[in-house]
Amino acid sequence: MDADNRRDLVALVRAQRWGALASVDSQGMPLASSVAYTLAPDARGFLLHLSRLAEHTRNLLKRPRASLVIAEPDRGDGDPQTLARFSILGEAERLHLDSPTYSKARAAYIARLPDSEQRFGFSDFELFLLAPSRGHFVGGFARAFPLDANAVASVLAECLNA
Repeated sequence: MDADNRRDLVALVRAQRWGALASVDSQGMPLASSVAYTLAPDARGFLLHLSRLAEHTRNLLKRPRASLVIAEPDRGDGDPQTLARFSILGEAERLHLDSPTYSKARAAYIARLPDSEQRFGFSDFELFLLAPSRGHFVGGFARAFPLDANAVASVLAECLNA
């Protein structure tokens, strides 16, 4: 991926706060849900704060493999196939309150999504880290790039430092 496409990918991840999370239910059926995200403060992945009342959260607790898609918004004009999008594949790990990374992850999530703070007091919400194993960036027509885990980690570190 050249510098221009990398810059576009970093800008996409930084500009958005909402993505489509794909999980798998007990029958192997996929479920896509819209979720808020932010980056983990150590750039290890994406933080998701999810309710156990939601099917996608129950799916992640039983089958942690998941995908998150971050996309440029469709403004209703032009060819939507040219919109930038980034698919992340990985494993979702529940962060426990007593884990050494929880408080920093919580602070990072609230800093990016301040209205979420009250939900941290709700007993049904869990904080997850989606740790990428690979990704795929489409920057527009004929601009598609696979990324291995190291490349995704590098992009996320750049997102935090941009």
